[in-house]
Amino acid sequence: MTTSDIYAGSSETSEGKVFTVSGQDWDSIAQGLSDEGVDERVVVNMGPQHPSTHGVLRLILELDGETVTEARCGIGYLHTGIEKNMEYRSWVQGVTFCTRMDYLSPFYNEMTYVLGVEKLLDIEDDVPEKAEVMRVLLMELNRISSHLVCIATGGMEIGALTVMTIGFRERELVLDLFELITGLRMNHAFIRPGGVAQDLPPGALDEIRAFIALMKKRLPEYAALCNANPIFKARLVDVGHLDLEGCLALGLTGPVLRSTGYPWDLRKTQPYSGYEDYDFEVQTWDTCDSYGRFRIRLAEMWESLKIIEQAADRLAGLEGAPVMVSDKKVAWPSQLSIGSDGMGNSLDHIRHIMGESMEGLIHHFKLVTEGFRVPAGQAYVPIESPRGELGAHVVSDGGTRPFRAHFRDPSFTNLQATSVMSEGGMVADVIVAIASIDPVMGGVDR
Repeated sequence: MTTSDIYAGSSETSEGKVFTVSGQDWDSIAQGLSDEGVDERVVVNMGPQHPSTHGVLRLILELDGETVTEARCGIGYLHTGIEKNMEYRSWVQGVTFCTRMDYLSPFYNEMTYVLGVEKLLDIEDDVPEKAEVMRVLLMELNRISSHLVCIATGGMEIGALTVMTIGFRERELVLDLFELITGLRMNHAFIRPGGVAQDLPPGALDEIRAFIALMKKRLPEYAALCNANPIFKARLVDVGHLDLEGCLALGLTGPVLRSTGYPWDLRKTQPYSGYEDYDFEVQTWDTCDSYGRFRIRLAEMWESLKIIEQAADRLAGLEGAPVMVSDKKVAWPSQLSIGSDGMGNSLDHIRHIMGESMEGLIHHFKLVTEGFRVPAGQAYVPIESPRGELGAHVVSDGGTRPFRAHFRDPSFTNLQATSVMSEGGMVADVIVAIASIDPVMGGVDR
């Protein structure tokens, strides 16, 4: 059939008439279709370059008018080969790769991988208490920053721009804390096998407490703007509906699962890193829709603040405690002493490494360049990320590099729900359904 395009000549296609849509109003497109005598359903590509698909996600929508009759996901546009690359780096260097997968919750990527490595090394009970508390503190700060991005971008996509601006305003505060503690705002590689890279810098606890106090004033703004807002509720209530049976059939976890009323949270059901010692509640909702997922994320930020407050109190009593295992065959790198420029090693640290003994220098060189050996075996340790169950299946052949590292990313699994949440609804509801799943394509494609 012949196709017409205002930017090119006509062309023949074996798939039927193709309409090039260049941004005009949907009414004019629908009128054009009726003028052409087309009564068949129309297939529309949404993405992968689209501001409302939460990254480079392609959606293939079959439409009957403005009703979605079929929705499919096209993924792979952000593939980075992270898992394969990790096979060519030492066990410690693997942290630098996996932190970049789900780039909105990097500490969780590091954590699940490191827990797997520590299980293979059989040093789970040797990790210092202070390192465990710091890990929990950073993860809960990260949960807040990730939920803020979800709520902010979801608000932007339905026209609630104030939600977007205040969401990113608060996220900047969390990233400032990350920068203070780790030196970086993203891609930290801070959680290492055996502990964490560095101790808390001076003044960090005061900054954390100031952040907690400020967030207790700021979080009610989201509730005031959205919870009872009739326009916001009209866009979210009963949209993206998926009940408990559907979640279990598809393996969905996180806020999507908890919006059905099922209180499944690995921090409670399969505790790790001492989560059983913290006082917090698992947040659920009973509407199985996008509105319930929004309310869960809002409530979870309050619970994360409670955990951060408890962690900060514990850290105050662990002044000067170690943050890395004492075994020098694993504790890489040596605890750095930063130079006056804030970047390189201090002269004292260089003298310590290079001036004490030739054997010490050789050991340091081999540990950094070759890495430690991990006993042969495999381990899988799941944790509760902001999007659901995140796990790393780590396999060792007894060498200094992972034989295989494969991640069970919740964004990848949860994205299966796109079809069942969207079909039967309007095109505009697809945006809301995707936003309620909160997929991060770096984690989907890896």
